[in-house]
Amino acid sequence: MSIRVVLADDQMIVLEGLRGILKTAPSIEVVGVAHNGAEVLELIPKVEPDVVVMDLKMPVMNGVQATHAIHEQFPEVKVLVLTTYNADDWVFEAIRAGASGYLLKDTPREGLIEAIEGTAAGKTHVDSDVAGKLFDRIAQTNPPSELPQLDTLSERELDVLRHLSAGLSNADIADQLALTEGTVRNYVSIILAKLDVRDRTQAALLAQRAGLTPH
Repeated sequence: MSIRVVLADDQMIVLEGLRGILKTAPSIEVVGVAHNGAEVLELIPKVEPDVVVMDLKMPVMNGVQATHAIHEQFPEVKVLVLTTYNADDWVFEAIRAGASGYLLKDTPREGLIEAIEGTAAGKTHVDSDVAGKLFDRIAQTNPPSELPQLDTLSERELDVLRHLSAGLSNADIADQLALTEGTVRNYVSIILAKLDVRDRTQAALLAQRAGLTPH
């Protein structure tokens, strides 16, 4: 089954370029295009995408606002940001809004296709330049000893969180920990509730901030 993708960008030339690139990927089907965030929200119930590839600076409703709305209204839909903006404010606002990944528009074709496939599978893809900004920000925030919410997690929940922070999908985590995918899904839901975060990306950032990595 192909990955259903909606493209959101206010530049027609960009949309056509992305269409051309993604036509070369048999695993991906572009099911719609939008020129602003409001159009994306109208399209989603009609075409039921797995992933929205989202620019940030668009008229009517920008990409951050649209990402937040998608996260609230259509939590099963993943948002992969694809933009020219790597400024700190854009990066952190998009991630806080619920973006599953953040790439820049100079990403090579193979990298874009891989990121869309990975995003659909629950993995997190972040441009290396953007990742550097994230880690710099994390390093400036509270140290692990000031993350008491981690104390509420069981050892097994911590194991799942460690693997989640490495960008693994539920299926991959299940393989690593000899669990069923359904069990991992339940653990992830419990972890998000205990940490009081909205999605896997925020949980992963918190885990990285605490220095949690897979054993």
